[in-house]
Amino acid sequence: MHQRTFVFGRSWDPREPSRGERLVAFVIRWLITAAAVWVAAAIVGGIELEGWRSTLLVALILGLLNAVLKPLLFWVSLPITVLTLGVFYLVLNAAMLGLTAWIAGKFESIHFAVDGFWSAFWGAVIISVVSWFIGLVVNPKRIARDLAR
Repeated sequence: MHQRTFVFGRSWDPREPSRGERLVAFVIRWLITAAAVWVAAAIVGGIELEGWRSTLLVALILGLLNAVLKPLLFWVSLPITVLTLGVFYLVLNAAMLGLTAWIAGKFESIHFAVDGFWSAFWGAVIISVVSWFIGLVVNPKRIARDLAR
């Protein structure tokens, strides 16, 4: 048995998660992103999304871009992000959503489109807020850890 530490009111487990735990946490985060993309498409008029399959694939593309490309772009754009007091980070999120739409447009089976910068901007804001809120309620790491027991 290992000891848990509480940091800022949250349980923190110092051990490394297993491969299965990481996979479960990834799937949960993917579903959270899919729900957030669906909400953004429902609210923002310039975002077109059709079907659950497209929703899951768009969330996968967006998640992969955020995992691979966004950290690099974050560090490159850090000076302008600091100068704009963080507002440029929203532009970066909009760019990730626009790139997701461009990549999704290369596949006939994915029905997703973003009409312009402002649709991407507000869609990215909604996706961020919805993902954050669901993440408060549903903790992917905790659920994965509990399922592994």
